[in-house]
Amino acid sequence: MRRLWLLFAQVVTIALALWFIVATLKPEWLAKNTSSAGIASTRVPVLEASSPITSQATYRESAQRAMPAVVNIFTTKEAKQSAHPFNNDPLFRRFFGDGFGQDERQFSLGSGVIISPEGYILTNNHVVEAADEIEVALADGRKVSAKLVGTDPDTDLAVIKVNLTGLPSITLGRIEGTKVGDVVLAIGNPFGVGQTVTMGIVSALGRNHLGINTFENFIQTDAAINPGNSGGALVDTQGHLLGINTAIYSRSGGSLGIGFAIPVTTVKTVMDAIIKNGQVVRGWIGVEPQDITPELAESFNLQKSSGTIIAGVLKGGPADKAGVKPGDILISVADKPVSDTVSMLNLVAQLSPGETVKITVLRKSREAVLDLTVGRRPRMKQPRLPQGE
Repeated sequence: MRRLWLLFAQVVTIALALWFIVATLKPEWLAKNTSSAGIASTRVPVLEASSPITSQATYRESAQRAMPAVVNIFTTKEAKQSAHPFNNDPLFRRFFGDGFGQDERQFSLGSGVIISPEGYILTNNHVVEAADEIEVALADGRKVSAKLVGTDPDTDLAVIKVNLTGLPSITLGRIEGTKVGDVVLAIGNPFGVGQTVTMGIVSALGRNHLGINTFENFIQTDAAINPGNSGGALVDTQGHLLGINTAIYSRSGGSLGIGFAIPVTTVKTVMDAIIKNGQVVRGWIGVEPQDITPELAESFNLQKSSGTIIAGVLKGGPADKAGVKPGDILISVADKPVSDTVSMLNLVAQLSPGETVKITVLRKSREAVLDLTVGRRPRMKQPRLPQGE
């Protein structure tokens, strides 16, 4: 009996040793045996490389549709400097060279959007302003020189053209259907790092009184916009153009989540005028308007705060010739009511120079109707928030 027990113990020991060796060196043998014995093995599902991700929100199609139409713009300026008075001194030239005080080349960059397969590109006026040379880098890597078609400083827009055809152009969207909270993408060339896409939402619509442009109706967004993004595209989730990124509100020069884009409605009007005439012609009456505050309304004994106060009148200008005086309250232009300074500027801008219209002013609590011959608005420069030069 004792011999049988010893024999059993030896067999078990050898079996365990064999199992240990197999488990260490050939574990797949045990897996096959387990499966064949009817014991279910646990398998972790792995996503195949070719399997599409359907549950994850993505805007890749919007980006891919719009990105080919967004370009990088490089401009060159000749910085004129007067010759140094000591240039003729041999000792001075020995230390500073012959080129001291001569012309230097300055470079800046921004973005642009192809709006026509024929090579028309929309950008900001401040990107190409006073540039001697303009170079465009397309999304496919090609670089080509561009010429300036026209600018509109009042809206900070400009159109340039490259001598190429068949270019990928962007589709204009409809700002009327855009609401606060809609997802938008900003595409441009921030800090010159290359084409970049950022995402955010529409934070506000119709922003004005910012002191950026003369005519303001901005889309505000929190999509990251940095220096170099100016002139780039703000698009919806279908890749359609909603606006041209133009400025940021920042204390440091970088994005703080408050960016502004010129809406596509303004873009189209200005773009068509520049392509057709090389410039935008607007009406002008030669006054300095001021919004009516509650304090001003009380001092003028006004029953309502609509209209705009004429704080100043340009001598010899259209308003001066029509009899408008400082202190008058302009309440209508061409039979259209004036609600504030912004609406007054927009109403006047739509008038044709040389056209005679009737304006209504409130003077000493009495209305007066005056005939005014509209002038042509001069080109003006405005102070701006940080932008992408």
